[in-house]
Amino acid sequence: MASAGPSRRLQCKDLHGYLRSLGSSTLDKLYNHPATCLAVFRDLPELGRHFVMRLLFVEQPVAQAVVQQWITRDAEKDQQEVTAALTELRVWHSQAVVGGMMGWILNPVFRENLKTALLGGGQAWAGGATMPTDKHARDIPFLDKYAMERWECVLHFMVGSSEGSEGVNRDIIDVLINSSLMARQEGESIPTITQEGFQFLLMDTGAQVWYFLLQYLDSVHARGLDLVTCLSFLFHLSFSTLGKDYSTEGMSDSQLRFLQHLREFGLVYQRKRKSQRYYPTRLAINIASGLKSASADAHRPGFIVAETNYRIYAYTDSQLQVALLALFCEMLYRFPNMAVANLTRDSVRAALARGITAEQILNYLRSHAHPEMLKKTPVIPPTITDQIRLWELERDRLTFTDGVLYNQFLSQSDFEMLRNYAKEMDLLVWELPEKRVMVVTKDGHDAVKRFWKRQRQM
Repeated sequence: MASAGPSRRLQCKDLHGYLRSLGSSTLDKLYNHPATCLAVFRDLPELGRHFVMRLLFVEQPVAQAVVQQWITRDAEKDQQEVTAALTELRVWHSQAVVGGMMGWILNPVFRENLKTALLGGGQAWAGGATMPTDKHARDIPFLDKYAMERWECVLHFMVGSSEGSEGVNRDIIDVLINSSLMARQEGESIPTITQEGFQFLLMDTGAQVWYFLLQYLDSVHARGLDLVTCLSFLFHLSFSTLGKDYSTEGMSDSQLRFLQHLREFGLVYQRKRKSQRYYPTRLAINIASGLKSASADAHRPGFIVAETNYRIYAYTDSQLQVALLALFCEMLYRFPNMAVANLTRDSVRAALARGITAEQILNYLRSHAHPEMLKKTPVIPPTITDQIRLWELERDRLTFTDGVLYNQFLSQSDFEMLRNYAKEMDLLVWELPEKRVMVVTKDGHDAVKRFWKRQRQM
C-alpha cells in the first residue's frame, strides 16, 4: 500500500492510543499513581467504565461468559473493542476461574489506586502543602492570556515571525526539529517550517499542545528525566483547579526540572523561576484528555467572517493569525485591526501541496468564526465548503491507505476467520477471497496479529 498523500499526515494519538504504545513495565509503574488510573478510567468509553466499576470491588476473576451477559446483543461490537482496549491498557487480564473457564480480573495495582482516586486516601497528588495567601495571586483571565501568549511564541517562531517569538528556547526548537515540524536547511542557522509544520499550525490549540507534548515525552530520557515521573505529574496537573496555586514543596529535582519546561510551554505559570508556588493553566488541566479536551481556543472570541464570494475578513491585530490565513488565502489588504483576503483556487491548491487538507482549512475557519458567523447555520457558507473540497478532489483523484498484506493461508477457513475478525473490527481495507489475500489497516495490524496468535493456541 502506498503512503497517504503528498506528505506524511500528522498522527496525533489520543491518551489511550499513546499509553498503548508504551511498554507493559512503564504502564505498570504509571498505575502506581492514582491520578493516572483516574485519567485512564475517565477516558474510557462508557461501556469500559461500566465493566471497571462492576469489577472494582471484586478480588477474584469473573467468568467471561458472565461479563458477556452484562451487555445487550446490539452492543457486541462495542464490547469487543472495549475488551481489546482494557487488555492492551493492562487494566484487566484473563485468568482461569474454578472449573477451568476463563475470566476477567482487574489489574490489582490499577484497582487499588483507582479506589484511592475515587474514594479518597493516599498521599496528596501535587502541591499538597498549605501556603499563605499569594499577594501576587493570578486570576483565570490572566492565566488564559499568559498560556496563549507563551504558546503563540512557539507558533510565531514556526511561521518565521519576529513578533513574540523571543521566548522560544533550545528545548522547544529541538522538539520542533525532532518531530519534523521544522528543519534546518543547508547553510541556514534558523530552521524553517516543513509540510508537517503547516498541518500542525491549522490544528486547534488543544491538539497542538498534545501533539507537541508527545514529541517532547519521546525525548525525556535524553534530557535526564524519567518518563513515568513526567507523565504522572502531567496527570496530577490535569486534576488541578484552574486559578488555584500549588506548592512545589516535596517535589523531586526531576519534577522541578519538568515544571520549568512546562512553564516555558505555557502549561504552568510561575512568577519567578525559583518561586515555590505555581498555577496550572487551562492547557495543562485539559491535557490528559488529549484531542478530546476542551481547547483554549473555546475561550477566545472568533474573528473570521467568510462571505459567499470567497472574501475573508479577519478582525484581528495578531500578526500570527494573519500569517496563518496566508497559508491558504491570497492576502489583499492589511489594516491596524483587520485583514482582507481571498480564497482562490491557486491559494488553496498551494496549501494542499504543502500537505494541508481541505477539512483542516474548513475546521480552522469554523473554529475561529466571528460571533456573528456563529449565528448562521451552517457557519461557513456551503459555496465555500463545497468549492474547497472540489479543489482538493482535483488533486486527490486517488486515495492511498497504509496497510499490511496477509496471504499464504493454509486453509480457506483460516482466511475467513481472520477476514471476518478484521471486518468486524473495521480494520479490513481490501480482500481477494479466491486468492486468500487481504489487507488490514496499519494501525490494526497488531490487533489482528494478536487475535491470530490466540486462535492458534486454542
